[in-house]
Amino acid sequence: MAQATVKTVKASEIDLKEKVVAINRVAKVVKGGRRFSFAAIVVVGDGQGVVGYGLGKANEVTDAIVKGIEDAKKNLIRVPIINGTVPHTAEGKYSGGFVLVKPAAAGTGVIAGGAMRAVFESAGVHNVLAKSKGSSNPHNVVKATFDALTNMRDAHTVAMQRGVPMSKVFNG
Repeated sequence: MAQATVKTVKASEIDLKEKVVAINRVAKVVKGGRRFSFAAIVVVGDGQGVVGYGLGKANEVTDAIVKGIEDAKKNLIRVPIINGTVPHTAEGKYSGGFVLVKPAAAGTGVIAGGAMRAVFESAGVHNVLAKSKGSSNPHNVVKATFDALTNMRDAHTVAMQRGVPMSKVFNG
């Protein structure tokens, strides 16, 4: 089976909005006590099919978020969106995180858990049914969601990869 091509997008060309998925406080025990630092997972997207995620670590929360945004802008992908939903059912996996993503009818809304909801809203998906199975760790859930989204192909892409006209894709 042909591997789906992932289209990368330049961050300078589009207007991105960011959402903080999770902030984790980490303590390092030193001679004088505990030293705290922060890790932030951030999802950025333009609401029209371009989305990316990043991880930033710093001694201050704001610095960690800024680093996460910069990292997310380097990992942008384009998601096929048809009538405000995803083109077909897909499963994604990363480490212990499994996600199931299904298209939904207009008016359904985003039915998804916390970390997945941020990804879909940033990508501009308005109607989707999603289930997180396995790990609830936001790192793994976000990466599994991105795995499911990168494996999605719309009908035009399938027709181009097969080298057949669009009418042939649907008639089998």
